[in-house]
Amino acid sequence: MEIKQISVFVENKVGNLAEVAKVMSEAGISLHAISLADTRDFGVLRLLVDDTYNAVNVLRDKGFIFALTPVIAVSTTDEPGSLCEILNIFDEADINLEYLYDVNTGKKGEVYIIFKVGNIELATDILKKKGVKLLTQEDFKE
Repeated sequence: MEIKQISVFVENKVGNLAEVAKVMSEAGISLHAISLADTRDFGVLRLLVDDTYNAVNVLRDKGFIFALTPVIAVSTTDEPGSLCEILNIFDEADINLEYLYDVNTGKKGEVYIIFKVGNIELATDILKKKGVKLLTQEDFKE
C-alpha cells in the first residue's frame, strides 16, 4: 500500500519555498504533509497532497524539478513507544529505513507517520500481518 510522495528540489534561496507553496495554493492543492531536508545548496521538499496528479502537472508546468517517491504511511497512537514498536518491526525484518516524518492528524491520540523504506512490498506485508493500520492515497484527500 504505497503512497506517492512528491519530492521537490528547491535551491536554498529566499522565496523559493514560498514559491512552491504559492503554486500549490493557486492550483487549489492542499498540503497534508510537508517535510523539508536541506543541504548547503538545495533542499528536498517532501509533500503529500490531496491531488497528486494535479500537483505534478502544475509543478511540471512551472518548471520545478521533482520526483514521485513511493512511501508508506501508517496511523498509530500518539503515545510513548508507538514509533518504537514500528521501528522494531522493521529491524526484525531487516528492512532499511531511509527516513521518516510525522503528520499531525488533528485527532487527539492519533498520528500519521510517513516512512521511506528500502523494500516497500516487504514492509507493507509485515506491517499488515502485525496489525499496523496502513493508510492509502485516499486518506490524504479532502
